[in-house]
Amino acid sequence: MFEWFNTLFSPVENPDITQSLIVLLIAISVGFFVGRIRIGSVSLGVAAVMFVGLFLGHFGYRMDESILVFVRDFGLILFVYGIGIQVGPSFFSSFKKDGLLFNLLAVGTVLLGGLITYFIHIITKMDIENAVGLMSGSVTNTPGLGAAKSTLQEIQNKFPSKVFSDPTIAYAITYPLGVFGIITAIILSKIALKINFAKEKFTCNASTDGSEIIIHEKCRFTNEQFFGKSIYEILKELDVHDIIISRLKNSGSQVVYSSSLDTKINKRDVIMVVGAPKNVEQFIKQVGKVSTDLFIESEHDVITKNIFVTEKAATHKTLAELDLYNKFNLKVTRVFRSGMELLAQPTLTLNYGDKLRLVGNKDAILEVEKFIGNSEKRLLEPDFLSLFGGLIIGIIVGSIPIFIPSLPVPLKLGFAAGPLLTALFISRYGGIGIIHSYINNGAVHFMKDLGICLFFAAVGIHAGEAFYDNFIKFNGWLWIYYGCFITFIPLTLLVLIGRLVFKLNFFQLVGIMSGSYTDPAALAFSTKYLDSDIPIQSYATVYPMVTIFRIFIAQLLILLFTS
Repeated sequence: MFEWFNTLFSPVENPDITQSLIVLLIAISVGFFVGRIRIGSVSLGVAAVMFVGLFLGHFGYRMDESILVFVRDFGLILFVYGIGIQVGPSFFSSFKKDGLLFNLLAVGTVLLGGLITYFIHIITKMDIENAVGLMSGSVTNTPGLGAAKSTLQEIQNKFPSKVFSDPTIAYAITYPLGVFGIITAIILSKIALKINFAKEKFTCNASTDGSEIIIHEKCRFTNEQFFGKSIYEILKELDVHDIIISRLKNSGSQVVYSSSLDTKINKRDVIMVVGAPKNVEQFIKQVGKVSTDLFIESEHDVITKNIFVTEKAATHKTLAELDLYNKFNLKVTRVFRSGMELLAQPTLTLNYGDKLRLVGNKDAILEVEKFIGNSEKRLLEPDFLSLFGGLIIGIIVGSIPIFIPSLPVPLKLGFAAGPLLTALFISRYGGIGIIHSYINNGAVHFMKDLGICLFFAAVGIHAGEAFYDNFIKFNGWLWIYYGCFITFIPLTLLVLIGRLVFKLNFFQLVGIMSGSYTDPAALAFSTKYLDSDIPIQSYATVYPMVTIFRIFIAQLLILLFTS
């Protein structure tokens, strides 16, 4: 009577579509449950999906080959595209500060890991595909594994007689080493370097110039040098371009209004200054002192309101082109974009989904909403044209052949690097034509998690069939031993050079360590271990570049040394 039920959930050698989907969903759902199990403060997280897939594959569960390939590749595309959209703006802006140094250290770690992998391949006579899987697992880098598998598939398509090992086996064997190895390295580095967490946190905060933080402060004019001058004249005389004066209240009055550059300043007038902490403090020190006046903060005459850019008329326009002050007597003080807070400079170009902070008359703000949009409902609705249009461009970019003499097949960015690079640039510039970069945070996280779950489940189920036999055949413990060289040698040099040569703050260094190995589990551990979010900033700074280089290194090793 229930034979159909047994058929759905029993392992079969040649499953149909329904059975394939059942296996896939079991791997993901059980994997999520296992991933939540913690050992101390560490958990496998979404990577547990791959290990559940290995378990199912070992016990005879299979997926239809065509479905498995589609699920694997589509999952990888979703995952890397989501990463690019999420970190694009902060990635490019980080190069204005320490981003270049951070990325040089991280990329150096990647290149050293690739070099060690090559020597392991030469010395131990290990197949290069297994060596690359070993490398990807030892540094927990999924896109690198995906790129290696795609490259092997292309070579096999051109040379059908060639047979390759599945790098997923080595990846799965060494993945736990990568997760726990970097956590061990963080703890040992703290002990060896005798790090004082309180001191490191204080020095990191003290060394930050506050350029990424925007504040507002009340200022009373007491320097008679500036009495009777316009705001424009004062800013020009002080050579200040990176602050905004959003409100003004004349001395002895309770009326607050939005000032223009032509507004004259009188003795003891109070203004609201917006900008980076260092710039605001310096400006106030030159013109007067910090004020305790409460009237300037009242919302009676002038109000503050956040509105979203959702109309085409305001998208890809600079604030100077919109000219909201002259048209509506409104001041834009800040722009919020992808977790960043930007000072509203006239040259700043607005992207779809940006949030503007406006200061001005209530009626004027209501009027400008019709022009800007401010439709939160529209932002919550998924824009599939932009999403799938961006994915199409990413796949096209990843499919462009790069012909290099002596390589068996052209080098391609592939399904990993192509969508990632596309997403980075779309996110950086706000879009391409009708394709915009805005995807709300919930949708981005869902897309990333869904993508990586599909990828892990597919590769795990496929590799599980031969996992145990290969572990015995190739002596998996020996592979873990080899993986230790790839995991620990680059990390050790990164810590020594970053700390002793460049004097990097330990909190930032831990973020670079986690980012160099693209290890979210290590990042989650470090934020709790250090009780700080500082590592997240340096992690996000190096993650895209590291991912791209790990993809290229994996592809080059496969293309150069496959026999």
